[in-house]
Amino acid sequence: MKIILISNRSDKIRTISLHSWARVLLSVVLLGIPLAVGTLLGVKLADGRWQLLFENSIAEMQHELVVQQGELSHGRQQAANSLSSMTAKLAQMRARLVRLDALGEQLTEIAGLEDGEFDFSSAPGLGGPENQSFVDHHSAIDSQSDLAVLFATLDSSLSKRETQLQILRSMLAEQELTSDRTIAGRPITKGWMSSAYGMRTDPFDGEKRWHAGVDFAGRQGSEVIAVASGVVTWSAEKSGYGLMVEINHSDGYLTRYAHNKENIAKLGMAVKKGDVIAKMGSSGRSTGPHVHFEVFKNGRTVDPATYARRTSP
Repeated sequence: MKIILISNRSDKIRTISLHSWARVLLSVVLLGIPLAVGTLLGVKLADGRWQLLFENSIAEMQHELVVQQGELSHGRQQAANSLSSMTAKLAQMRARLVRLDALGEQLTEIAGLEDGEFDFSSAPGLGGPENQSFVDHHSAIDSQSDLAVLFATLDSSLSKRETQLQILRSMLAEQELTSDRTIAGRPITKGWMSSAYGMRTDPFDGEKRWHAGVDFAGRQGSEVIAVASGVVTWSAEKSGYGLMVEINHSDGYLTRYAHNKENIAKLGMAVKKGDVIAKMGSSGRSTGPHVHFEVFKNGRTVDPATYARRTSP
């Protein structure tokens, strides 16, 4: 191998002959150094790309972690809201059940049912063979939609029960009101009927006279009671009647209780059926302790014995 050197200063040309080892050394120098530098630069560049890729992967993982943490927090918030909603719903249902129990107690009292027949303070007796398929099916109720359906069913059932009990209470209250307004029963708690309605022999002069009521004899001072609910329109002395209580009822009815020892009901007072309105006496035109009881219908007297024999509806 020969190397030719040309000088710019002169026109001389030099020729250098290289032996085989020199040629190898020169090849290594001319080719090896650039190759080594290129390889080194390639490694450096590759290291930079891998580092960049690694950093990008870490950033993506961190972003995904933040997103998942947000979703987890949102899920926890939804679960907490759902639990709070179910807790509030259960509290509302419990309050409604308490009201239903109270309403049931009122109905028991209004209807006059025996104690223990409807005990709303304890759970009702239930039973029956176990249906395994039904148990297996309902044991799987664990999703939110199933719980929503269950709550909706219970809410509908409670609403129906409330409506039914309200209707029953209204019916029983109306029945009780009708019963209170209906003239029925005797105006005394103890005693007997001593004189009937119609023509009779007057106890003072022995002549035939019209008796517009019935007399109930009894012990002096015994209770005189109202035979129906109404408003007291007279509570004072009246000629021939002595101390008298007069009560105005519905449907054109009016009752009088005369010859009292003492009037308890005062003028304008609202009285209920069975209230004590006077004490039996012998005031006015009377021969002894008794109650002169009169019933008026649309301004005319009727036989009180008919109403005295009645029982409340």
